[in-house]
Amino acid sequence: MTRPYRLGLTGSIGMGKSTTAGLFRELGVPVWDADAAVHRLYAPGGVGSAAIAPLCPEAVGPGGVDRAVLKTWIAREPGALARLEAAVHPLVAADREHFITQAHTPLVVLDIPLLFETGADVDGVLVVTAPEQVQRARVLARPGMTEAHMAQILARQMPDAEKRARADFVIETLDMDSARKAVQDLVARLEAGDA
Repeated sequence: MTRPYRLGLTGSIGMGKSTTAGLFRELGVPVWDADAAVHRLYAPGGVGSAAIAPLCPEAVGPGGVDRAVLKTWIAREPGALARLEAAVHPLVAADREHFITQAHTPLVVLDIPLLFETGADVDGVLVVTAPEQVQRARVLARPGMTEAHMAQILARQMPDAEKRARADFVIETLDMDSARKAVQDLVARLEAGDA
């Protein structure tokens, strides 16, 4: 079988990316989740744990990688984030490639929150979006979320308008019915080779 079409799925926090990924799954489209891959890599005995141990030994223990310790290390040590990314990004890319080769379908979705920021290799990009006030309400409704934390997250992400401008496809996630219909239409289009 030929290589599947790799649709990158991205969007800023609170835009409906996880829900949209679920809509693809409902249609039987395999979805690779970058965040879930990192969790697997950071698990006890995971290759991510082994890669992080020489960089920040105190972050790795019997429970795998302690993200809170890792976060503290990144905050206090200049260059720590770049060293961490250099160690972990190739492992994430290998996990993604393994997923793609095992899919055996005409289409796969690669759910990558920082797709543009990390430059992941995909055939097309779908950006999910919603009006700013909807995004804000969704994010602030999350347990433990504050205005300050939301601002920090958004500061690390490319602005929504820029993502939409760079996208091949855009789906607005205001309501489930219209989002579901847009996903169905896009899957039919891509599986028919009409990208």
